[in-house]
Amino acid sequence: MAELGVVMTARVSAAHSWNLLIWPGLAFMAALFLLPFVQTAIRSLTDPGPGNYAAFAQDPVYLRSLVTTFATALLVTLVALALAYPYAYLMYRSRPWATGLLMLLVLLPFFTSLLVRTYAWTVWLQQTGIVNSALLSLGVIDTPLALMRNTLGVTIGMTHSLLPFMVFPIYASMRRVPSNLMPAAVSLGAPGRYAFRTVFVPLTTTGIVSGSLIVFVMSLGYYVTPALLGSPQNAMLSEHVVNQVEQQLEFGLGSALGMVLLIMTLAVLFLGTRLVRFRDVVAGGR
Repeated sequence: MAELGVVMTARVSAAHSWNLLIWPGLAFMAALFLLPFVQTAIRSLTDPGPGNYAAFAQDPVYLRSLVTTFATALLVTLVALALAYPYAYLMYRSRPWATGLLMLLVLLPFFTSLLVRTYAWTVWLQQTGIVNSALLSLGVIDTPLALMRNTLGVTIGMTHSLLPFMVFPIYASMRRVPSNLMPAAVSLGAPGRYAFRTVFVPLTTTGIVSGSLIVFVMSLGYYVTPALLGSPQNAMLSEHVVNQVEQQLEFGLGSALGMVLLIMTLAVLFLGTRLVRFRDVVAGGR
């Protein structure tokens, strides 16, 4: 018994020693994220005062930008989902070498910076860009199309950047589906499309919700792509934050706008995680 007690004490001591390794990381995270958050919250209330939030609530420009931000994020999420699900399913059904190639293709945007990718889209989408020039030369259109400085251009650029964050959660959920499940449903008399819709898709709902949540939350704080491909008429809230801080030097109001966006994002993130957990509980109950 004495030897057992010594062994248990040694294990507890070793576990405690390993737990100490987490403190440097926590201190780094606190200095990098928590401290700026506290400073921003304090400045939003003291520079010059709580009236910064009243200014946000009373100015229709900011309220319209908040609606535009959420509407654009929702649109980007839906477009990314519509593109990512069949792409992930193709990866799921392909041979290993083809899956690796498809995975590499979807990761290509990460090989260049966001700014470079966005400028590349301006070359493609502007009135004298590649797309309009090709359509004009083919006689498809008579006048250039408005492909940027609007919601369409912002949606295209943001979807291109955020598509991998939708593809991989969906693909991961597909990998967990047993490969013999669909053939079993078909052998029991279910048509292929019906089996896919009622058997396969529900089992990948966790990946759909997770990917949609990631893309939606990341879209809320996008700045570079909306600033270059959008217009003042469809400006997102992040653009007003940068404008207040860098151009107007209204640090208090800019901090308040940032806090509003952060609180709204955290609320969406909280509701989304509850939805994922609820889905897991329901699936486990079945």
